[in-house]
Amino acid sequence: MSDPGLACCTPLSGTAMSAEQAEQVAPLLKALADPVRLRLVSLIASSATREACVCDLNDAFDLTQATISHHLKVLHSAGLLDRDKRGVWVYYSVRPEALSAVASLFSTSALAPA
Repeated sequence: MSDPGLACCTPLSGTAMSAEQAEQVAPLLKALADPVRLRLVSLIASSATREACVCDLNDAFDLTQATISHHLKVLHSAGLLDRDKRGVWVYYSVRPEALSAVASLFSTSALAPA
């Protein structure tokens, strides 16, 4: 599931971002703006297998499984996570191209003085 909009992100300094690019990037930033969702992405990305199911993530939070599942759904809907259903469990993995798109907004080379 490739999203061509993710590869078009312009760094915040340098060339100005187009309205279309801003429309494509805003949902990613909005999804990541929640501390629980930001932490979920971090936990999944840093796991040994680079994937996790909600059952693996429950202990890291003082939240119900339903709440964690909701946050994972938001991240998936925004295009930040892929999911793979295995039996009764759904395993989530970070979409590297989505994180690269967000990271490119804040590239240190883009922020270096001219």
